[in-house]
Amino acid sequence: MKRFWAIALTSSLVAMAGCHSFKKENVEPPTPLDKKFEPTVKVERLWKSSVGDGAGESGVRMRPAVADGVVYASSVDGKLAAFDANTGKTLWSKSIRQHGWFGWGDSKREDARFSGGPGVGGDLLAVGTLDGHVYAMNAKDGERRWAAEVSSEVITTPVVIGDLVVVRCNDGRIYGLDASNGERRWVYDQAQVPNLTLRGNGRLLVANGVIFSGTDAGKLLAIRLDNGEKLWEQTLATGEGRTEIDRLNDADGAIVLDGTTLYGAAYHGQLTAVDGPSGRPLWNHAFSTYTSLDVHGNAVYGVDDQSQVFAFDKTNGASIWKQDGLKYRWLTAPATQNDYLVVADLDGHIHWINGADGKIVGRERLSKKAIRAQPVVSGDTVYVEDVAGHVGAYRITSH
Repeated sequence: MKRFWAIALTSSLVAMAGCHSFKKENVEPPTPLDKKFEPTVKVERLWKSSVGDGAGESGVRMRPAVADGVVYASSVDGKLAAFDANTGKTLWSKSIRQHGWFGWGDSKREDARFSGGPGVGGDLLAVGTLDGHVYAMNAKDGERRWAAEVSSEVITTPVVIGDLVVVRCNDGRIYGLDASNGERRWVYDQAQVPNLTLRGNGRLLVANGVIFSGTDAGKLLAIRLDNGEKLWEQTLATGEGRTEIDRLNDADGAIVLDGTTLYGAAYHGQLTAVDGPSGRPLWNHAFSTYTSLDVHGNAVYGVDDQSQVFAFDKTNGASIWKQDGLKYRWLTAPATQNDYLVVADLDGHIHWINGADGKIVGRERLSKKAIRAQPVVSGDTVYVEDVAGHVGAYRITSH
């Protein structure tokens, strides 16, 4: 188990923003938004709803899931809800605050403090907790199917694929659980986890029978889906520096796949393109980030540790453009929506950026609360969740 955690930069800096202590804390203040900004695309909010208290002060990135026309969202205070993706109508909701897990178990020992957001596959919905459990429910009505205990808190979305639920824990272990009953099929245990890490885990990527994950030691890891055996690993950051803070090199963003090429990045590290089947590096470019990447067309997009947005040529890593107009606004990871990028910031604004030239073309506001998790794009709609549990759906309606 990790003995210490460094609070995620997004969490601590957003907290500083709330008490106006940037100067006192020797932290750069967020770049003010241009009050004269004129959007060049029209964005419409389709609906807004909420689920519990959201992530609260847990520091985790609560991200909704979208599947088969339904948006699923959860909160740390034990709320789970399903919304119609088009209208926002609540289809069902569950709460474990007062009566134990849906009326089951000892409420005095209830631990279902959901974290990271739900994962969906077929008719199964799975979500982890801050107390080291994974719960599985029927996606149609939220009725409980099973509960499983794992080794530490689960702060990223489980992956439901085939007959497995794959879960990453904050101590570095990855579990393969039987989707029918939650029994452990296998566990991958990293040999060593750094004592000091950023608080965050990237989502797992599962493709072609392989699980890809960034690690707290700055590696890109590939393991077999059927038995959890390691296939290969590749370095994204070396962890060099004079102090433990300097040596932080977490790969806390999701790994993305385009064709047979993987793209990953790490804090104090580099953006690296890797051949998926062999694990052989193709190119790298110095780039420090603690969020996920995204890829579209000929570009890889990322947000660096100062909240500057970048586009890189996916074939060789050459820089295409940089957008620094949102610097120090502690942006989420970017999500691509056709020809645009979508990012959100520390005070609830959502920004649309032209993927070709990096210009900001649209802006909306969900609330006055921070949005930490990468927006979810499904079809022509973008879904976001803030730290207070507000969930919103947006669509570009015209140019």
